[in-house]
Amino acid sequence: MSHWTNLKRTVSVRSWLQKFGAGCLDIFEGAGGIALLFKEACVLLASKKIRWKATLDQMNKIGVQSLPLVFLTAFFTGMVLALQSAYQLKLFSAEQFTSDLISVSLCRELGPVLTSMVVAGRVGASIAAELGTMKVTEQIDALKALATNPVQYLVIPRFIAALFMLFLLTMYADVIGMFGGYLISVFKLGMSSHMYIKRGIDALVVKDVVTGLIKAFFFGGIISIVGCYFGFTARGGAEGVGRATTLAVVVSLIMVIASDALFSAIFYFF
Repeated sequence: MSHWTNLKRTVSVRSWLQKFGAGCLDIFEGAGGIALLFKEACVLLASKKIRWKATLDQMNKIGVQSLPLVFLTAFFTGMVLALQSAYQLKLFSAEQFTSDLISVSLCRELGPVLTSMVVAGRVGASIAAELGTMKVTEQIDALKALATNPVQYLVIPRFIAALFMLFLLTMYADVIGMFGGYLISVFKLGMSSHMYIKRGIDALVVKDVVTGLIKAFFFGGIISIVGCYFGFTARGGAEGVGRATTLAVVVSLIMVIASDALFSAIFYFF
């Protein structure tokens, strides 16, 4: 009995190690593939002509069509931030600092991160599903057969559009979030309109605004490249497209949060 028990344990441990090793290989393969796709996109961006019509179309899909969702997210975030901040600041009779906290928090951190999460869920999934469908129906292979580089034709317009539209959407989210905080601060907390606006502007420095916008710029690149990579690697029909879409959103969110932590540490020390 002890011999069979030890054998079963050995087989179980070996099976677990095999699954763990396969998972690690998948992670490294995905990271390498994303890095190579990013490198190829940058090389083509610097050396090839940009398809501006397709890029403008992607800007509309990524940026303009995301405005309502970003509006709702930023607006309610500003309101909740004002309420929660005032709840704690009231203990120290410092409610007047609510606008300071809202403006700095939104511009440095919440604006770019929440906007990127919203766009990753909406646009990242859309990119992966669209390119994944093209992959499983062999449309991408047809582009190669016609001597057309799929990265230049499909990735570059989405990459450029995401870079600039995340930048603009973040500025939009910052303003809308401050407006949400304004409504709560003025009509609920009794702060004067002039004080809220003045303190919110005075609390900001150039570094606060630039930090958030630089983050947004890179987050846009992450979302587009990750979505395109998983779209290009989709296989297995409709189920494979669904799996690629899910992975694109999950990996985009993880990379956005991880890169946000990295940027925050860099900007803090430098």
